[in-house]
Amino acid sequence: MISLPHIGFITPASKRFLSQNKRLLLPLFILTCLAIPQLREITMTALSDAFFQVSVFVATTLLIYYYAIEHLPQLELSYLSAKSPVLEISFAAVLGALPGCGGAIIVVTQFTKGQASFGAIVAVLTATMGDAAFLLLATRPTEGLLIMGIGLVVGTLSGLLVNTIHKKDFLCPTAQEQKHQIKILSTNIIKISKPVWMVAIIPSLVIAFLIAFNIDFSQYGASTSTVITLFGAVMALFIVSIWAFSSKGESYQEVTSEDGACNPPSKIIKVLQDTHFVTAWVVASFMLFEILVNIAGLDLKTWFVHYAYLAPLIAVLIGFLPGCGPQIIVTTLYIQGIIPFSALTGNAISNDGDALFPAIAMAPKAAVIATLYTSIPALLVGYGLYFLVEI
Repeated sequence: MISLPHIGFITPASKRFLSQNKRLLLPLFILTCLAIPQLREITMTALSDAFFQVSVFVATTLLIYYYAIEHLPQLELSYLSAKSPVLEISFAAVLGALPGCGGAIIVVTQFTKGQASFGAIVAVLTATMGDAAFLLLATRPTEGLLIMGIGLVVGTLSGLLVNTIHKKDFLCPTAQEQKHQIKILSTNIIKISKPVWMVAIIPSLVIAFLIAFNIDFSQYGASTSTVITLFGAVMALFIVSIWAFSSKGESYQEVTSEDGACNPPSKIIKVLQDTHFVTAWVVASFMLFEILVNIAGLDLKTWFVHYAYLAPLIAVLIGFLPGCGPQIIVTTLYIQGIIPFSALTGNAISNDGDALFPAIAMAPKAAVIATLYTSIPALLVGYGLYFLVEI
């Protein structure tokens, strides 16, 4: 276990500045760890692993995904509902099962306009995994597709059941509640990273695949592994810094959710925004894990083995938190082998991703009740997998 030296006093002015620029806390924390000799090596390794094991694959996955859905029409759920209530719920679940939060936000928006039923809200929030789906698909594609399938089935069944209990317009917001302003972000900071990514993406992807296939880099020279680790760490720190300066992070939403729309719209900028967001939270979770193990001496894997029955419950409760950041931490813990698949599934069903923010803003009552409803199948499926498969 590592003992840390005393870190200098933080002035009140510094506290005020950081409270208004919360995103800066992460790069400052990383720089502090790099400055401490005992933490330098594990920090470099965590940064490099985050970049090569996550960022590169997420960027590639996002690029393919956004180009693939560019020409897909956004169907009006009101039309589908008129044709068949089952079709409406099923399509809402499909939109939710898609990686990211875009599909869920579409359904939330249409619900506030009276074009979708309350069951559609429950279906989409149950099915969605948010941006954590990109992380899982990029690193564990089989599990990612399985989670999407489970979310689709559970979301559809939950939505249909809710619509048999409540009327279609249950908790539909009033005209006053529908007022919601979408924040348009400046892309000047993000554009700085575009040429860096264009140069780095191909060699980084090659290295990432070599790492995935457990290639020994020492055969290419004694310093090769060191150079690769340094490159990955620098890229991760650069990405986190761009994310930190893209928005101040004054509110919880600005810290835990992906950045809003950019002007003018750009697929490349959107890919970079989402990749930077996922990377920042993965780096945070990697660093948290390393510090808990190397400084606090906490063996998370052993703890969850001893208290495995609590893992699905904890993951479901984390799913109540709005935004994709906390959910990315849960997915990262699964990828690292810390929590079981049952916990990941429970979190995927209970979490609503970034879609919960506009839902809270435009239809707060519906958002709260829909979130509570999603916890029921989350606990049932999570503990069902735990008792039937994992014990």
